[in-house]
Amino acid sequence: MIVDYYCRRDQPSLRRDFRIVYSSVPFSNPKKPIQLRLCCTSASLSDMDITTGPGLYPLHRCKTLHLVRHAQGVHNVAGEKDFSNYLSEEFFDAHLTPLGWQQVDNLRKHVHETGLSKKIELVIVSPLLRTMQTAVGVFGGEGYKDGTDVPPLMVENAGESNRPAISSLNCPPFVAVELCREHLGVHPCDRRKSISEYRPVFPAIDFSLIDSEEDNLWEANSREKNEEIVTRGMKFLNWLWTREEREIAVVSHSSFLYQTLSVFGNDCHPSVKSEICTHFANCELRSVVLVDRCMLGSDRATTNYPGKIPSGLDLPSDVADEKLSIDGAGN
Repeated sequence: MIVDYYCRRDQPSLRRDFRIVYSSVPFSNPKKPIQLRLCCTSASLSDMDITTGPGLYPLHRCKTLHLVRHAQGVHNVAGEKDFSNYLSEEFFDAHLTPLGWQQVDNLRKHVHETGLSKKIELVIVSPLLRTMQTAVGVFGGEGYKDGTDVPPLMVENAGESNRPAISSLNCPPFVAVELCREHLGVHPCDRRKSISEYRPVFPAIDFSLIDSEEDNLWEANSREKNEEIVTRGMKFLNWLWTREEREIAVVSHSSFLYQTLSVFGNDCHPSVKSEICTHFANCELRSVVLVDRCMLGSDRATTNYPGKIPSGLDLPSDVADEKLSIDGAGN
């Protein structure tokens, strides 16, 4: 099946001229993935069904994003039993459960077996305890040893994890970004600690892009609107174009991922729209291709080659035929 995703046109404030190509790989059943291919459609293909027509984009105007929802947190378990638990301060900045860490181990095994761990150039993570635990557990280096010159990604037993320290060796850089945080406001589980509290626990995560020491985004009496999450999500995707990395993992949250992806796929078959807009399971990985159609990025092609070196006559036959017919008509 060939599909095409782009930003919906009914919300001008969200309008962006790039597309997301979706490849759903539910980790719960990695042996039977649902794979959907990219299709770029064009207004010039008037004689072709836009939902089935193949298309092309320059490779250097694409980024591959591997989207991950955090593993099971203690707030997920409590919220399943009683939704009002999401309002409890007991679950402030919730940490992973033992089952959540098992999910992390399973996903880590998957990304190594598929070779994905060698392709990812950067890990973007929401600065909350459960997402950082998931990110370093899945994409971090092997066990940390005392005495090494580089700091660990996570210290031993961080966030009641009962886990050994995780190394930052032989893995991509990790950067915390507030734009991909969970639905803001009211629920204490979605409020973060101060950055100074996180730094000693996750020494090798880069927090330099976070402006405020304290959490100034979360409000106790005001819940972020869905459309505000979408706006934040689009801002996040646009920001990704400022990065030079081409293959990026993003470890985030259910509502943020769901609301951001809901912008895409409105011109597709309803079943395809349903595929991209379903909620993520805990520790689910989905890969998408983000396509820049309006020159947001300025990267030059690294694999293209100009040809005609050394220079010589190479007029293509179809161009020669066209030139001959034009010259003949002129005579």
